[in-house]
Amino acid sequence: MSMVLTLILVVQMLSALAMIGLILIQHGKGADMGAAFGSGGSGSLFGATGGANFLSRTTAVLAAVFFVCTLLLAYFSNVRPTAPSSSVLEGAAVTAPAAPVDSSTAAQIPGNTPTAKPDNSVPPAPAK
Repeated sequence: MSMVLTLILVVQMLSALAMIGLILIQHGKGADMGAAFGSGGSGSLFGATGGANFLSRTTAVLAAVFFVCTLLLAYFSNVRPTAPSSSVLEGAAVTAPAAPVDSSTAAQIPGNTPTAKPDNSVPPAPAK
């Protein structure tokens, strides 16, 4: 399963990088307006409009591949092995109960003021 996830992740990364490159190569919609009125050169490798169609369709295909890879990675990240038990609590880990805290440790915690126990060994002073 790890090999499949690695392959999907590699395809996703390559499609993302290729999509970034294609988007940066493409001309904006405003660049075609200047060529339509004769002020800019419209000659290209694919013709006047062939390049825009090829690049935009390739970008759309790469975006679809990226989206499918993202959905597959999200699906496989949430797949858990199915256990024959139907209870959620049966698969829970058992934890040991917390140990009682003695007063010397409690005094070291900031903001924790231990309650003072009355000292019964010294008799109270006589009243005058």
